[in-house]
Amino acid sequence: MQKPPYEITSKILKLISSISEKIGAINSNYINKPSTTLRKQNKIKTIHSSLKIEGNTLSESQITALLENKKVVGPKKDVLEVLNAISVYDSLDKFKPNSEASFLKAHTVLMNGLVTKPGNYRTETVGIAKNNKVEHIAPPFKNVPFLIKNLFEYLKHDEDIELIKSCVFHYELEFIHPFLDGNGRMGRLWQTLILMEQYSVFSYIPFETSISKDQQSYYKVLGECDKLGNSTKFIEYMLGIINTSIDELLNFNNRTFTSVDRLQYFVSLSKSEFSRKDYMTIFKDISSATASRDLKKGIEMNLFQKTGEKNKTLYLLYKK
Repeated sequence: MQKPPYEITSKILKLISSISEKIGAINSNYINKPSTTLRKQNKIKTIHSSLKIEGNTLSESQITALLENKKVVGPKKDVLEVLNAISVYDSLDKFKPNSEASFLKAHTVLMNGLVTKPGNYRTETVGIAKNNKVEHIAPPFKNVPFLIKNLFEYLKHDEDIELIKSCVFHYELEFIHPFLDGNGRMGRLWQTLILMEQYSVFSYIPFETSISKDQQSYYKVLGECDKLGNSTKFIEYMLGIINTSIDELLNFNNRTFTSVDRLQYFVSLSKSEFSRKDYMTIFKDISSATASRDLKKGIEMNLFQKTGEKNKTLYLLYKK
């Protein structure tokens, strides 16, 4: 195995420390088990942002409609890109981040109907042009299988932490450009999978949103790394993106929740039977009196029913 070139800078170490602290804060709070609603919202944001970077024109509301099996009016190619992405993100737990075969399967699903041979490496030389100027000539197509195999060996065996390896993999994939199309969305997808294996929180952090807000910075740092011959700046850039995305998630959690917010979140966890203590385990910062008022309101809203008295009181979720 030949290790991809990069350096661990003080900026990288500071960002890793910051991200690690914030992941700890997430794990100590109820958002380490996000609601179904939050998961859905972030899936929509991830798909919208990742495809927007590639020129897709559909809005978040249109993607929501497609996710709910509704018809939308839009370019056929854009609709197909979204439907394919939904299929992939609905099956994230079926893909293995260290498996090249799984990687090719994901590309097959993601690019089905969009390219001639999805799930197959390119068999021609390609270049990436910006403003009528060639910015990057990808390695010869004959080298692609070896380069990708080496990249997966690095992913499996190198001792660096996943936060770093996920960034390196993302950059190297864009540099190798193994497919005729879909390289960008595959790089972002696979970075998510690599991170998910170590930190479950990344299954619902849409860091693509932060990238799409300033796409020029994303492409600029990729170009800089090409010229420097290493991925150091891209690691710094992506760790910064991840750090910002986690900040946004924590800010969501720190907003003031109403009793209805808490109840809707709790019901989405699908606990069929629970006590007031169970409720307070999720919402650690509320008093027992507030919990009792919430649960009374939940009964009034027909979310669940009460059974038993005093310390034997239980709440039974209504089946939908």
